[in-house]
Amino acid sequence: MRDEPDGPRADDPREAFAAEARAERPDLALLCLLLGRVADPSLDDAGVDAAQIELDRLAGQLPYGLHTPRAWATALERLLGDEHGFHGTPGDYRRLESSLLHEVLERRRGLPILLSVVWVEVARRAGAPVYGVALPGHFVVGFGPPEDQVLADPFAGGRVLTGPEAALMVAGATGVPPAASMLQPAPVLEVVGRVLNNIRAWASARPEQSAVALWAVELSLALPSHPARLRYERAELLVQRGEFLRGAVELESYAEVVAEVDPTTAETLRSRARAARARLN
Repeated sequence: MRDEPDGPRADDPREAFAAEARAERPDLALLCLLLGRVADPSLDDAGVDAAQIELDRLAGQLPYGLHTPRAWATALERLLGDEHGFHGTPGDYRRLESSLLHEVLERRRGLPILLSVVWVEVARRAGAPVYGVALPGHFVVGFGPPEDQVLADPFAGGRVLTGPEAALMVAGATGVPPAASMLQPAPVLEVVGRVLNNIRAWASARPEQSAVALWAVELSLALPSHPARLRYERAELLVQRGEFLRGAVELESYAEVVAEVDPTTAETLRSRARAARARLN
């Protein structure tokens, strides 16, 4: 294979993640596994390959001849939920591993969105009409077209949801009935962005995990579409971790972004940058 010195280094999961995020058809499982490599240095290329092989192996255990959305949903519930024990518990929200695909495949536990990634990737490999559905506050999996859609909750072992159950789930999170837009397939990069948001939320509640918060922000910034305010969050984390010069540079750069629309905020950012530089003395 021809060397491409200007491309991402194969041994750098951050560069590989950024490159995959910019691909024409980004691979959900690969992005989640590259994220896992950043989080867990012990996960190497062989570990990533093993996780992909495990997804293939599980897909190969699905029965042939499935045609309807409900048949697919039921088959996934039996295989992944009943036979292999994939599901979630309240305690999973307290573990970083619950947001890492390779750990979820090993532990059979995880957050709703990561369990949904397992469901989607296994079902997709078997040819199912499957996709993630980003219900407010709880990620689930959808099968089939809108007029014949079946929803399943991997956190509950893949239990098929009735219409009223899905409506109650949304109403509990938002106070309003579900809109049709909430039931649309979630794009791959939106799913990955939500995984990173979960990791950032987990780390923000644990000041000692600022290193995790920083790499989660940096991977979020590598996504083609992201909130500009993440640059401020990155700058604050750098200062918090004692990287005062890099943090000051980031604050000044972000100040330039917001200066035209909010001069007052821009000046506050410059002031914080000066304070960060002063801490170098």
